[in-house]
Amino acid sequence: MTALREDVERLHFTRAAIEHAYAQGWTDGLPVVPVTAEVVEEFLATTPRPRDEVVAAVPHLGRECTVEQAAVNAAMAGCRPEYLPVVLAAWDALMQQRVVTGGGWQSTSGPAPLIVVNGPIRAELSINCAGGVFGPGFRANATIARAVGLVVRNVFGIRPQELEQSTQGIPGRFTLCIGENEEESPWEPLATELGLAPGTDAVSALLLRTCEFVDNRHTSDPEQVLWDIADTVARTGAAIGRHSSAGLVLGVEHAQLLAAGGFSKADVQRWLSEHAFRTHTEMRLAGKSLAGQEGPGIDEHGLHVVPDPEQIPIVVAGARNAAMSMVVRPFGFGGWSRTAHPIRRAGGSTT
Repeated sequence: MTALREDVERLHFTRAAIEHAYAQGWTDGLPVVPVTAEVVEEFLATTPRPRDEVVAAVPHLGRECTVEQAAVNAAMAGCRPEYLPVVLAAWDALMQQRVVTGGGWQSTSGPAPLIVVNGPIRAELSINCAGGVFGPGFRANATIARAVGLVVRNVFGIRPQELEQSTQGIPGRFTLCIGENEEESPWEPLATELGLAPGTDAVSALLLRTCEFVDNRHTSDPEQVLWDIADTVARTGAAIGRHSSAGLVLGVEHAQLLAAGGFSKADVQRWLSEHAFRTHTEMRLAGKSLAGQEGPGIDEHGLHVVPDPEQIPIVVAGARNAAMSMVVRPFGFGGWSRTAHPIRRAGGSTT
């Protein structure tokens, strides 16, 4: 009976701690994990980085986040201690995005960070790369991205309807972390494409406005699949004047179909850049006339929505259940950083 009473007391204490976090405004709407000083030390022991190192900042607000503050929020998010090096690498990647340091967190678009993990660490930490990769059910995926979001809220003080000005935001702002399905991809992993040695544990990241799926199980012609994807990439609703951007999270079937058809990743990027197009008439009908505007992508015929092929990130992820892919919409007009950042862990060099 004593043991049972102690269990009940611990549950009451835990619930009180969770409610206290709500009262303090520390949560993103979901319960957070109560954190003690000892727990923070467990997290800090997994990284060689000093606790007072600044890993993230919003210069226009004069606010910075240290390794220790990132660890606290990672613990609150439900991370295991060994996830912290991935969280820190995610911040390394995000800080290379001009929009992140230039007010992107407060945008009316309400963008969310998309975190892509490469390397053997995906299996070690059970980071989902396959079925339901954007959905719930996987602790590492969910909590690594949530840790980033809690820093934005708790360290930077950017909260909806306060400093954050998103009109609607996207559901993925809670958590958008995926592993690349390297095992079934016909191409080199994203981190390798971006210059790191094969097999490196690494993170790439960007801010995302939204994502839209392309369901095409109807054809085995790679160009027909590309036309279908290009139609989504060129949607006028995603264009702001002459500005737009897009990337792909390709399902395994689509990636392998394209590769079998002789397309490299660079070929796919070039094809989409050339064919994701809207005429001047179509833009005018959507109330987005380009009259008098100049810039990359605009010619006498209309608008090439993504004029720079390298600014179309391509990741292979998801399961082989059906031929579906996702068009993702990077936030910002300056493109994404095209960088991958090694995951640094305590007790060893960068893996």
